[in-house]
Amino acid sequence: MTIVLGTPTVDGVREAMAALREWQYDEAPMQLHSGDIGWNYRFGTAETAAVVRTWSRDGRILAVGMLDSPTLVRMTVAPDAFQDEDLARRLVEDFSLPERGVLPEGTVSIEAPLGLLLHDLLSKEGWGVDEPWTPLFRDLTEPVEDPGVRIKSIGPEQAQDFADVLRSAFNTSRPTREYWHAMSAGPFYADARCLGAYDDQGSVAAVVTVWSAGPGKPGLVEPMGVHEDHRGRGYGRAITVAGAAALREMGSSSVRVCTPSSNVGGVATYKAAGFEVRPEARDRIRTA
Repeated sequence: MTIVLGTPTVDGVREAMAALREWQYDEAPMQLHSGDIGWNYRFGTAETAAVVRTWSRDGRILAVGMLDSPTLVRMTVAPDAFQDEDLARRLVEDFSLPERGVLPEGTVSIEAPLGLLLHDLLSKEGWGVDEPWTPLFRDLTEPVEDPGVRIKSIGPEQAQDFADVLRSAFNTSRPTREYWHAMSAGPFYADARCLGAYDDQGSVAAVVTVWSAGPGKPGLVEPMGVHEDHRGRGYGRAITVAGAAALREMGSSSVRVCTPSSNVGGVATYKAAGFEVRPEARDRIRTA
């Protein structure tokens, strides 16, 4: 059967999200998670649908991608299709030809899980590898320890706290209180929890958003940040532990996150929160 590339409607994103949830399992390599698309809803419903791509055969979704930027697609495939040659060849074509509407000409990147036949074919086509990323994983079978600081749920009244921390943590002016309102109004926020860590004076020190893929599935940390005024005091570890506890309460079997390997402090923070390092991953890159 022919493999069909599609950009889903707003309603069609639900089907793509359902596929991503189904494909998550604890032993899987780091891959696109339903929470990645949920976090993208901070930009709006129509805007999120516009950056999602699906590849289907005989009505079944085999691969899902999300344009994290115009030149970066993050994607994964169904577990039983990792070595599907027809799918891999079609993906290479669609990623290589700008007229297919996935990636433009010039320098572009693909984030794809380890183990895909796609990687072998991209190498044959001359695609290189980018800087390494470190996946981290924590099992949630056992109860999670107390984070040791005051944790509060982030709601409408704390939306500015959420924005303030992200602006400081990532040195950007983009996050606003509307980020939280748009994300929380999205159709998949029921899968999420947003928490803040506060100091003894009531100032917000760190925030985290975590996303469940359903009971018995791994959850995702996306994003976590510590305000620059509170760095080096253990708040990153504390808020990550709190997020892990929230996911366990939601039924998640584990929690995972991925950060650039160059972010030594970030890797150390997650390790301090009980995460184990998994083999490094690298985006595939085509230079102009």
